[in-house]
Amino acid sequence: MEKRVAVLQGDGIGPEVTEAAVRVLEVVARRFNHNFHFNYGSIGGAAIDEFNHPLPEETIALCESSDAILLGAVGGPKWDQNPSELRPEKGLLAIRKHFDLFANLRPVKAVPSLLHASPLKEEVVQAVDMMIVRELTGGLYFGEPSRKTDKAAVDTLVYTREEIERIVEKAFELARLRRGKVTSVDKANVLESSKLWREIVDEKRKSYPDIEVEHQLVDSAAMKLITNPGAFDVIVTENMFGDILSDEASVITGSLGLLPSASVRSDGFGLYEPVHGSAPDVAGKGIANPAATILSTAMMLRYSFGLETEAATIEKAIDTVFEDGHYTADLSGGSDRVLSTKEWTDKVIEELDLQSVSNSIMFSYV
Repeated sequence: MEKRVAVLQGDGIGPEVTEAAVRVLEVVARRFNHNFHFNYGSIGGAAIDEFNHPLPEETIALCESSDAILLGAVGGPKWDQNPSELRPEKGLLAIRKHFDLFANLRPVKAVPSLLHASPLKEEVVQAVDMMIVRELTGGLYFGEPSRKTDKAAVDTLVYTREEIERIVEKAFELARLRRGKVTSVDKANVLESSKLWREIVDEKRKSYPDIEVEHQLVDSAAMKLITNPGAFDVIVTENMFGDILSDEASVITGSLGLLPSASVRSDGFGLYEPVHGSAPDVAGKGIANPAATILSTAMMLRYSFGLETEAATIEKAIDTVFEDGHYTADLSGGSDRVLSTKEWTDKVIEELDLQSVSNSIMFSYV
C-alpha cells in the first residue's frame, strides 16, 4: 500500500511527538511492505509566526493532496494576547471545518501499569474501555450569530437533521465493532436541539437491532463517568458536550498524555492527533511521552487505511513497553526506568522488531 501523510507538527512538544510517530510508521511500513510518504506543513502558532495565519493556504493544499493528516499540538502562551483570528486554536477549528471532519473519535482505555496514577480508585478504573464519539463541525462552536458587546453576548446552537444522523450512524457502526452498546448524551429536558437529537437516535436504532441503546442527560453522564466509567462502551454526543465529557474522561485513566484521537469524515479521510496540548513548559526537553501520538497513527492505519493488523501491532507494542515498566519523566511516578522521548520510542520500535521475529519463527515452525 502507498499513502501520503501530511505531518503538521504544530507547537510546543508537537515536533517531538510527531517525530516519534513518524519513526514508528516507517518501521511498520517496512515490516508490512507499505510505502508511506511524509510531507510537512505548518499550523497553529508556528504558522502564525511564518505566514501570519493559523492555517495557511499552503497547508490546506498539502492536506488536500494527502490521504491522512498527522497533527502534533497547537497553542502556547506566546500567542495568548493575539487577536482572536490569530490564535493558534483557530487553525485547528478551521481545518476540521474545511475538510468536514465531523466525527471525533476518542478511545479511553485503562493501562494496567498506570492505574495508580488515576484520581479514582483502581477498582473503579480497571474496566474502563470506551469510545467517545463527538460531533465536531456543528453546534454552539460554529453557530451564527455569535457576538459580544459590553452589555450582552449571544451564541447560537444549530444542528441540522443530516448533521445528527451521520454522527449517530457512525456511533452505531463503531458499537458493532466493540461491545454493542451506545449511550446517547443530550439535554433533551431543556434544549430543542437535544430533543431533535434524541428523536433521531430513536429513529436510527431501528436499523441496528443488535445494538443496546440508552439515553442519558449530560449532567447524569458526567456523574456516571466518575462513579461507574466501566459501564460505557460507545458514547455519542454533540460538540460542546463531547468536548467537556471527553476531557473529563481523559483523566480517568491517569494521564491525558496517553490518549489518541481521530477526526474523520464519511470517506475515511481523517486528522489524527493526541488529546494532550502543546505543553510548552516541557517542549524541547525530551521528556514528553509520545504514546498518544503513536496511538493516533494506529487509529490512522485502522480508520483511514483499513490496516487493522498493523494498527493492533502498534497498540500491542505500546502496551508491552508500559507493562515492562518503561516511562518518560512526565509519567514516571517514581520509576527507576525513566527514558527520554527518543529512548522510549526506541523501546516501542524494539518491541515491533521482536514481534516481527516472533511471528517469523512461528511461521517457520508451522
